[in-house]
Amino acid sequence: MGLRRTTGHPRREISLTEGPIARGILAFTFPLFMGQLLQQFYNMADAWVVGNFADNNAFAAVSSAGNLIFLIIGFFNGIAIGGGVVISRYFGAGDEKSVTKAIHTNVLMGILASILATAAGLLLIPQILVWMRTPENVLPDSLVYFRIYFAGVSTVIMYNICMSIMRALGDSLHPLYYLILSSLTNVVLDLVFVAGFHWGVGGAAIATVFSQGLSSVLCLVRMCRLKDYTRLDFRKIRFHGKMMSEVLYQGLPTGIQGSVISIGNIVIQSNINSFGSFAMAGQGAYAKIEGFAFLPVMCMSMALPTFVSQNLGARQYDRAKKGAAFGVIFGVVMAEIIGLIIYVLAPSALGIFVKEPESISYGLVFVHTITRCYFLVAFSHCAAGVLRGCGKSVVPMITMLVFWCGFRICYVTVVLKFFPDFQTIAWAYPITWTCSTVVFLLFLLKSDWTHAFEK
Repeated sequence: MGLRRTTGHPRREISLTEGPIARGILAFTFPLFMGQLLQQFYNMADAWVVGNFADNNAFAAVSSAGNLIFLIIGFFNGIAIGGGVVISRYFGAGDEKSVTKAIHTNVLMGILASILATAAGLLLIPQILVWMRTPENVLPDSLVYFRIYFAGVSTVIMYNICMSIMRALGDSLHPLYYLILSSLTNVVLDLVFVAGFHWGVGGAAIATVFSQGLSSVLCLVRMCRLKDYTRLDFRKIRFHGKMMSEVLYQGLPTGIQGSVISIGNIVIQSNINSFGSFAMAGQGAYAKIEGFAFLPVMCMSMALPTFVSQNLGARQYDRAKKGAAFGVIFGVVMAEIIGLIIYVLAPSALGIFVKEPESISYGLVFVHTITRCYFLVAFSHCAAGVLRGCGKSVVPMITMLVFWCGFRICYVTVVLKFFPDFQTIAWAYPITWTCSTVVFLLFLLKSDWTHAFEK
């Protein structure tokens, strides 16, 4: 694309602190988009294989797993995001010693997080599934899937940690290569284990763990082969108190936010479960489609913290502001266009995953209620990414906890008693997105960028 490399780092990074802003952001975001697209495709492959070679109960178990998984690993992934912000800031400022410390501190955090997430998942999941009112005919498959998944959850966490480090250094391309190989591996193993060996949801879980393990190993190997101060050396992994506190200060709010929001979504999922397995399958099919709609939003929200924090580290405040504005507008426009397309194509798209007309009808309720409001969630996610890049991760944490968790739970709990309809649940999302959008807009308009990262 004719992009210049970052001054002083002539290896692989896309320049985010010099050159055309839009081109730089899009060049950095494109590999993220392709990687997320691949991830969605192999998530779809999971769903398609299970939906076509197992039964409706198995599909309901797999398709409803996302919120519960994110409840636990979302906390640790949030810390990884915070670590990426710290690395980006020091990288933009040219502080080589601090970059080295931050990289090794993040890897140590990943190791500790893997141990904790495995223990938490295996101990807590059975009781949470009961609390979520998982139907008795779905519960056995859910237990099998989660036990295998969390036994190997370290592969998922370490991949996210390594990916966050590489992105913070401006390298969004190599994680894409590894994800391509991981995605292909996952699809092949799904077909072998589920369609061939008839292992059901257990086979899908094994395929996911193995493929994620492959991508995490490839990331680690790549990081260990670098030749400069960004190289990972396992002998340098040790506790750095000051650096650890910086990572936690930036990452804990995001981690807490992710986990607590998942609690809100789990409450909603429990209400969905009360409508039966057809409702679970229909909403799960919609969730697979929604994953594609949110790709531009999520990728831009992942790119913006790196762009903003690198430029603030380099004291290029105006450039950081212009890049933030471009990213937010781009995310909003793309999300709404895709949302309207999904609105039109939904009946056929849902039919890819579920065949029962009753399941499709439940999925259409979510599609027709939510897709027209995608611009709201786009603004919230991109604005949150900008604020994290400014070192203000507490703001999105509080905003999303209040609206996406607290208010969402209150709404579903109260309103569903008076209007016991499936569409009542679907309206929880546009309503809470509207509230967070208003708050984020006010914070962005009042932000003082020259004092970013001040506690």
